[in-house]
Parts: sequence; C-alpha cells; structure tokens
Amino acid sequence: VQLQASGGGSVQAGDSLRISCTASGHYFSNYATGWFRQAPGKLREFVAAINSKGTTVYVDSVKGRFTISRDNAQNTLYVEMNSLNAEDTALYYCARSGVGWYGMDYWGKGTQVTVSS
Repeated sequence: VQLQASGGGSVQAGDSLRISCTASGHYFSNYATGWFRQAPGKLREFVAAINSKGTTVYVDSVKGRFTISRDNAQNTLYVEMNSLNAEDTALYYCARSGVGWYGMDYWGKGTQVTVSS
C-alpha cells in the first residue's frame, strides 16, 4: 500500500488550494481515507475523512472551508481548501483507515502548505 500526497505550495491568506493523494497497492474504493496535518511545534491533527460511501467528516476548524472528495476510478483523494489562513500552515498527510473512520494503518509522506498573511 502506498499513498503519495502532492499539490502543496505557498499561498496568500484568503486563497484556495487543492491537494491530492494518489493511492496504490490496495482497493482504494473499499476504505475510508483522510487528511491530517501537523504544524511546527504541534501535534498531528485530524482534518477530514471520507468513507467508501462518500460520507465525510471534518474537524470544526475547517468546516465550511475545506471539501474532501475522492475519485475511485483514479485512486485519488482530494481536499479543496478555501479561505486559507495562517493557521492552516502545516505539513498535510493522507492516510488510509483499515477499520472504521480513524483506524489509520498506512500513511503517505506529507505535502507542505504555507499560508502567508
């Protein structure tokens, strides 16, 4: 199982950015997959997840601004991030859940998102 995040970059506050995660080595459509992030000096935190039925969950701080989606034909997970602010600056990781929503068993390398105010 491999997960590879991409699409990070440096943006201005208020901008939008979409990052992607390409999966391989497993039946991507069968599993919940999610995004986590870790800012400097902080613990890794959950951001959003989507299950095999397309149901989504978000951390409160991104509700209404971030949209997680998946393209099972392309084995790709996305998160569209709008109205970005400096607090969204972090290394963003994608991860697969082997069981339920939060049983993350495989992690990809992160992609950096930097928001300048």
